[in-house]
Amino acid sequence: MEQAIKILIVEDNVIIADDMQSMLEEIGYEIVDNVIVYEQAEEVLKNNHVDLVLIDIILASDKTGIDLGKHIREKYNIPFIFVTSNSDRATVENAKTVKPNGYLVKPFEQQDLYTSIEIALSNFDYSEKSSGDGSSPAREEQLVSNSVLKDSIFVKKQHLYYRIQFEDIQFIKADNVYLEVNTVDKKFLVRSPLKDYLEKLPKHKFYRAHKSYIVNVDHIDAINSKDIMINNTLIPISKEFKEFIISAMNS
Repeated sequence: MEQAIKILIVEDNVIIADDMQSMLEEIGYEIVDNVIVYEQAEEVLKNNHVDLVLIDIILASDKTGIDLGKHIREKYNIPFIFVTSNSDRATVENAKTVKPNGYLVKPFEQQDLYTSIEIALSNFDYSEKSSGDGSSPAREEQLVSNSVLKDSIFVKKQHLYYRIQFEDIQFIKADNVYLEVNTVDKKFLVRSPLKDYLEKLPKHKFYRAHKSYIVNVDHIDAINSKDIMINNTLIPISKEFKEFIISAMNS
């Protein structure tokens, strides 16, 4: 089952923060929390799963948004975006030292917010381990492929990136330049070669059953000499995969 992206807002202007939350929820993101100071943000990150953080640079605390950005870089492997009224050279140069994944200047529109978040999620390299010792409870070790987490993968549908648990993916079908990722009740289109996508998936569950299909062996319902069945869908299989499945069944 896919899950909406979880966002933490760190903004000391309550009116702006509430407005941002409304914009984000209207688009379909999930707000984990809406806090005003560094210490609150630190606590939320420690105890919750967060996919992305929106941070005001000037906060109602001694520690700034830049301090928080540094903390995220050291402890967590997630993207963050600075949201600020300040676009002067000194502020921008200071912000660059912690390598934010976006920089959004107030005031902004809903579309600006959405675009910044989507680009940050799309471009973030989850393979880069953080340099600190800490990690979030739900994210101790990311896999080495962009848009991939330990137990799930981000898949874009319309204007949002959804997290899909690996265990919920039943099969993937190649269709020209696109892949059709099938879960129990939904389909997602992904632009990727089948071979490249297979490398992002757990090797003990996912196999290339045919030149046009990747299957999750946990979802195979039936097999004959030419096909397997997954969720009432017949999928052709290669001779090699048939031999592999039969061998696995007999072991």
